[in-house]
Amino acid sequence: MTIRVVVADDQALVRGGFRLIIDARDDLEVVGEAADGQHAVRLVGELKPDVVLMDVRMPVMDGIDATRAIVASGSAARVLVVTTFDLDEHVVTALRAGASGFLLKDIRPAELAEAVRVVARGDALLAPTVTRRMLDRFAHTAPAPRPAAPADLSPRELEVLTLIGQALSNTEIAAQLHLSEATVKTHVSAVLRKLRLRDRVQAVVAAYDHGLVQPRRG
Repeated sequence: MTIRVVVADDQALVRGGFRLIIDARDDLEVVGEAADGQHAVRLVGELKPDVVLMDVRMPVMDGIDATRAIVASGSAARVLVVTTFDLDEHVVTALRAGASGFLLKDIRPAELAEAVRVVARGDALLAPTVTRRMLDRFAHTAPAPRPAAPADLSPRELEVLTLIGQALSNTEIAAQLHLSEATVKTHVSAVLRKLRLRDRVQAVVAAYDHGLVQPRRG
C-alpha cells in the first residue's frame, strides 16, 4: 500500500527536493504540495494523506497553527515538522499542537523516506532522548498549565507515563518496574488510549505538562 504524503513549505525548491526523494520510492507518493499552512490544511481535508511534511515558518498560516488545525479536524494524517535547527523553540510548541515528530531540512534522502514510513505506521519519529533534550531546553518558552496527575490512570500506568517522560525505552521501563516488556507495552497502549494521545512523543509532552517530569534549568 502506497503511503500518501503532502509537502508544505513556502520554498518551491524545498518542496521539489522532497518530492523527488519521496516519489523515487515505490511505497511513497507525494499527492499534494502547499506553500502556506492554510493551503496545507485544505489539502489534508481534500486528499486524506497519511503524512504531512510541515514547515514551521510559512505565510498566511504557520506550520504550528496548521498542525493544530489538522489535529483538531480529526484527520488521521501524521504531521512531521520540518525545521532548520534541531533546537528550534517552535518545535516544542508544534509537538504540543499534535505533531508526531520533527525532521531537519538537511536530512539524508534515505532517512527522510524511512521517517515517513515510521510515522505512517503510527510510531513516533523522535527518540525519547531527543524529545526530552528539546523539552529540557525550551519548556520555559512554551509554558503550559500543569494540572494534577491524570485521575483516570492506574498507579502503574502513572508510573509508566512518568518513566516515558524520563526518556526510558520500554525495555528500560520493564527492568525498572520488574515487568515483562509485553506488559509494559500494554500499559503504554492504555496510557495513550486513556489520555487520547496519538503517540509516544505526545506521552512525553503529557508527562511534562502534568508535572510528572520537571525540565532541567541552566
